[in-house]
Amino acid sequence: MQNKRVLGIGNALMDILVNVEDEFLKKNGLQKGSMQLVDKDLANRLLISVENYEKKYASGGSAANTINGLANLGIECGYIGKIGNDDLGDLFKNGLSKNNINPLLSLGKSDTGTAITFITPDSERTFATYLGAALELDTDDLTTSKFINYSIVHLEAYLIGNKQLFETALRIAKEMKMLVSLDLSSYNIVESNYEYLHNIIPGNIDILFANEEEAKALTRKNAEDAIHDLSNICKLAIVKLGDKGSIAKNSVEFAKVESHKVKAMDTTGAGDLYASGFLYGYLKDWSLEKCAKLGSFVAAKVVENIGAQINDSGWKEIKNLVLSMI
Repeated sequence: MQNKRVLGIGNALMDILVNVEDEFLKKNGLQKGSMQLVDKDLANRLLISVENYEKKYASGGSAANTINGLANLGIECGYIGKIGNDDLGDLFKNGLSKNNINPLLSLGKSDTGTAITFITPDSERTFATYLGAALELDTDDLTTSKFINYSIVHLEAYLIGNKQLFETALRIAKEMKMLVSLDLSSYNIVESNYEYLHNIIPGNIDILFANEEEAKALTRKNAEDAIHDLSNICKLAIVKLGDKGSIAKNSVEFAKVESHKVKAMDTTGAGDLYASGFLYGYLKDWSLEKCAKLGSFVAAKVVENIGAQINDSGWKEIKNLVLSMI
């Protein structure tokens, strides 16, 4: 593969991470460990309630996390999403630019979407997500010019909420002779779009990432059996098994790799960053086993941190591993 550039498309969300006590969740009616969509008013009320707490900000969303990881590994990347004309939108765009990612962003009428992550002392995460301007991304934002000079487009399945948008991205990618990578994102998405995914994946999706629950939801089989079904409907299938490792299969290779054992602080972004490591190896024409090993290591480094960002020492370890694998 001569062109080594990756384009991501997804819900542009500003990750806002804050440590709170369990009592905070009860007081604000948030079910511990849940992810709930909230409207603008509730999102604002929650942010006001943590005004005096220390917070971490990062450009987020599933596809954006993967693209950020790839950029840190030295891959040229771009990202298509929609933000609001506000301070958080500027923060999101600057976060991409700072990481040398081409910010192919459009401005929406709503405020920039946020994923407020409340982390309790036991490291459990509770999400309050306001999609905001991210939901306004539409087909008009997917101009062919934005796809030029990229070899892979990486999509998150959350985009299937707008099927016309999702199918437009697939169509342009195929017209541009790009490979399409899809992360299934959530077993809820898979269950509610079961027939649609079975119709759209064959012939359109080249690389498919799923976790154990998502693979089971799509195939009605356990992961070890699911990988064979998934690799029959796309060129390359990867199933992430959490602390049990991962498996990958294409028409000629099968790989099973153990996870790297670390002390997990926060599992936010583990699957997204696994995809970063795996796609990096894929772009370098590595074997599936080497791709999966790097994916597992990158995922291990992100869970050692709070949020979907890896610290400098973590990236140094990752890059040393890459050098040893070349």
